[in-house]
Amino acid sequence: MTGPEGAAAAGPEGAALPDDGASRTPDRLRLRASRLLSQLSTRSDRLVSDGLAQADARKWHYAVLASLQDHGPASQATLSRRTDIYRSDMVGVLNELTGRHLVERAPDPADQRRNIITISARGRAQLRRLDKILDGLHDELLAPLDPAERDQFVQLLIRLLDHHTAGTA
Repeated sequence: MTGPEGAAAAGPEGAALPDDGASRTPDRLRLRASRLLSQLSTRSDRLVSDGLAQADARKWHYAVLASLQDHGPASQATLSRRTDIYRSDMVGVLNELTGRHLVERAPDPADQRRNIITISARGRAQLRRLDKILDGLHDELLAPLDPAERDQFVQLLIRLLDHHTAGTA
């Protein structure tokens, strides 16, 4: 964006904005963190969903497998809380993962009314495969950032999310 004299447009506190030559987005929109996060989230979701689909997987599959690998066997309700997947959706996800032999369901010896879910050897192998795919997708998503910026960006996102989700579990 350029001003009337051809100079780069200034953002808050006089910071120069990149001149993309074609942007018609008003600065008051382009400079809103909430809007930028929303747009990036949409693009990130599409990139990850499309990338995982090529491996016949979904984000929810990855979330459940990662939770089981990192925290051990769990009930469906516990997995739902750990992954932020609605309980009603969790049943379908677990049906898919069980059908692919990526997890095993067994009655809880302490409470026969609930199941305990465990990741299988095949599930651990699938998780390693999905980790590699996601590493590549994240490289693509964060391509403009150098490694230090990527780490800083992720830490800032964690800080923001932790702040806004504190006490909501």
